[in-house]
Amino acid sequence: MTWTVAPDRFDSPDSTALRRDYYDEVASRYWGRPATAREIDEGLADDGVDRLTPPTGEFVVGRFDGKPAACAGLLLIDAEVAELTRVFVRPEFRGTGGGGLLLAAVESTARAFGVRRIRLDTRNDLVEARGLYAKHGYAEVPAFHRKPYAEHWFAKEL
Repeated sequence: MTWTVAPDRFDSPDSTALRRDYYDEVASRYWGRPATAREIDEGLADDGVDRLTPPTGEFVVGRFDGKPAACAGLLLIDAEVAELTRVFVRPEFRGTGGGGLLLAAVESTARAFGVRRIRLDTRNDLVEARGLYAKHGYAEVPAFHRKPYAEHWFAKEL
């Protein structure tokens, strides 16, 4: 049983399904109830994912034994800073090392872009995500924006 992580178009069938699952999970957790298909569609509409392509970013998909199982995005903020976004591992694949491999792939991509710092935000209820970031060297930092749904901010020097 092995993981592979590689760039993929954000609108490929695998990426689209992973992005829908990601939004379903984060929205359902936030609202405390299952998100509807319409709410997921609305959440994904004009969400800026089109910027996760070179030269402004990258989208990667992790596959476990060939099955699409995880995703992450990197968005360039400026010449030295990028933002980690849409990090998601399907529940049935959690605990198998995929999250760390996603982060490593995104960090490698960031270095290739010349990025020196990756930052991200997350919420209180996304406990697993906060644990993943801390485990892989991301430290909590002061807020770098005041967007809705952000309650914790992390950064890592590359």
